[in-house]
Amino acid sequence: MRKRFGQALRIGVAGDGVALLKTSRWQAEKAVVLAQAAFDAAQPLAESVAQALRQVLADESWSGWPVTVVLADELVRLWQVTPPAGSTRLADLEAAAGLRFQSLYGEPASGWALAAGWDAVHPFLAAAMPRPLLAVLEQAAAEHQFTLVEIVPQFVAALNQWRGALKPDDWFGLVHGGVLSVAAVGAHGVGAVRAAALPGDADAGWLAAHLAREALRLNLPAPERLQLCGQVPAGWQGHSACKLLGAAHGASWPVAAQLAATGSAA
Repeated sequence: MRKRFGQALRIGVAGDGVALLKTSRWQAEKAVVLAQAAFDAAQPLAESVAQALRQVLADESWSGWPVTVVLADELVRLWQVTPPAGSTRLADLEAAAGLRFQSLYGEPASGWALAAGWDAVHPFLAAAMPRPLLAVLEQAAAEHQFTLVEIVPQFVAALNQWRGALKPDDWFGLVHGGVLSVAAVGAHGVGAVRAAALPGDADAGWLAAHLAREALRLNLPAPERLQLCGQVPAGWQGHSACKLLGAAHGASWPVAAQLAATGSAA
């Protein structure tokens, strides 16, 4: 497919499938789902993703296209890191992130590719992606000659899109695939990200109780405002603290396609 100025591709990688989207900077051109491929979630992830990528990328030439990959949050790990006192080197922060990872997940971080908003003074958010999955994405880029602009967890993609709308002491939330992920937003960054599956009766009352529990876990007051994006239940608008950030992309799209669109203004 011939690329025009301002166009780009986005790939969503979910736990059971992959989707390919075309986006454009120009508002007149809406995002378009180009291809999708499902796979068995019980199979090895990297192998399944590699096969799905070959399928969705096979019919066109993508040479020179910029590509952003959005990963489902359940495929990555997100955690908060407190920098060691007196840290002056990136190596110190990386070591702290690795130790915290091992403490939380019971395994060394050597099998994971780490990225973070490294900060020597304030706690920061870190993310880890399985190295075999990273290798598959890099191999796809080499085979199809596209440029990997970014590989980002869905929650981080959404947060980056809406960060400018958030005020200190706001909480930020993403609803996707029946899961609510929330984090407290302070003057010096984002607190730990926590995810919870939504029950069938997740109304405004459930949301208020859930936020109160999360505030207790984080030793924080309940949020005065929760800024939400994604597939937000209609009933939550009755919660006084809830504010919606834009409309959800492609409500009728498959989950992987909605995932790919996260963070995109197109």
